[in-house]
Parts: sequence; C-alpha cells; structure tokens
Amino acid sequence: QVQLVESGGGLVQAGGSLRLSCAASGNIFSISSMGWYRQAPGKQRELVARITSGGSTVYTDSVKGRFTISRGNAKNTVYLQMNSLKPEDTAVYYCNGDVRLGPWSASRDYWGQGTQVTVSS
Repeated sequence: QVQLVESGGGLVQAGGSLRLSCAASGNIFSISSMGWYRQAPGKQRELVARITSGGSTVYTDSVKGRFTISRGNAKNTVYLQMNSLKPEDTAVYYCNGDVRLGPWSASRDYWGQGTQVTVSS
C-alpha cells in the first residue's frame, strides 16, 4: 500500500555534491517524520539525518555542516543535499518514513529500496 522510492545517487569525486530525493506514495494519511539512513559494506545501517513534519532535524555528527535534510510542501517527499562529499560517505542510502494510513491507525516504518552513493578519492 505504501512505497518509498529514492533517486539521485551516483558516482562523484571527493568534494563534490549530490542531492537525494525520496517520494512516498500510496494510501497515506500522514507522515510524521522522514529520514535518511546509510549502510556501507561490512557496517551496520546508521542514521544520517531525520526531519519531522514540523521541520525539526537531527544529523549524525559526521555529516553536520555538510548535509541538509528537507521536506517538500506536500510532506510526502524528503531530500538530502550532500556537499563536500568524502569517500567515507560511500554507502547505500535508504529513505525511511513514519507513516499513518488513517486518522485512527498507528504509525509504522516504511523503507525505500536504497540508492548507491559512491565517492571516489
């Protein structure tokens, strides 16, 4: 019923920029927060950034000052502007949404399929 689809990943040289996009679709009542997570080979998935419907944001320390998370006006989209990219940013980036399907339903997490970001040195 709910799908999250990421786009914008690719190959970039160190110091470059990428902008990731994620759009949620389906029978959605509301999305309270959305976030970006990443997983590098041999490592656990980690939070990169998260944003609430009201615009509050959190970032992992390693990306502060370089990455910016934002949401579209419709609140079913989320973006991640990534500047000054480093090789250690290389990972599969996943979009996440905390989704309610109706006004009286509980929320649950939905995940996108991931998009590869590769930063060359």
